[in-house]
Amino acid sequence: MADKKNNRRNNRNRNNDYDDDYKAKRIRKKVCPLCADKNIVLDYKNPEQLRKFVNEKGKILPRRTTGACAKHQRDITTAVNRCRHIAMLPYSQD
Repeated sequence: MADKKNNRRNNRNRNNDYDDDYKAKRIRKKVCPLCADKNIVLDYKNPEQLRKFVNEKGKILPRRTTGACAKHQRDITTAVNRCRHIAMLPYSQD
């Protein structure tokens, strides 16, 4: 039994094709657009700016799509909800 485990490990180490494929498929992590540019200030009174973070149905996009950090994703959610409340952004689009 121990010989089979060692063979698997040795075969995996010898096969560098697996490692090359894995490295090629690795996806780069997105950079938060609000952290990258300090001049951008989220404002609930600016619906054009908030449309980047909302899909065509009116749903708020998740962090993995927008690339925003946790802090700024919370700020985006708050700003979009405030903007919806004063009827500058729709809650949903049919």
